[in-house]
Amino acid sequence: MGFLKQFKEFAVKGNMMDMAIGIIIGASFNKVIDVLVKKVLMPPLSLMTDGLKFQDKRFVLREKLMDPAGELISDEVAIGYGALFEAFMDFLIIGFTVFLVVKFMNSLKNKAHDVKDKTIKTPKDIELLSQLTELMQEQNELLKKDK
Repeated sequence: MGFLKQFKEFAVKGNMMDMAIGIIIGASFNKVIDVLVKKVLMPPLSLMTDGLKFQDKRFVLREKLMDPAGELISDEVAIGYGALFEAFMDFLIIGFTVFLVVKFMNSLKNKAHDVKDKTIKTPKDIELLSQLTELMQEQNELLKKDK
């Protein structure tokens, strides 16, 4: 099969669209989390720590060097552990949010796969498999009675 034909099948099946939608939503979600951490969570945390701004916290390994004329000789070398702390906060919030979304989606999927739950429409394949299982159980019970 030719490369263009394979690409066309890939794009038509919806994989490409699903991936594009996921990337767009992920980028937007990243912006929301960034604002949530920097503008909502960090200011109260900074207030509780007497105005400490985490993004400015760092270990200075070497101070910047200036010559007597005031020109920069070498830049400051520092480890920005405050930025790392904010990145961990981002990670924890994103991880927790994804956990909640997956948990919610799994509960919906489990409800949809429960044939006896009539509040949510069961997918046809699950319904047919459930009926097949019931028929096999009935058949096994009949065979046991015949013996």
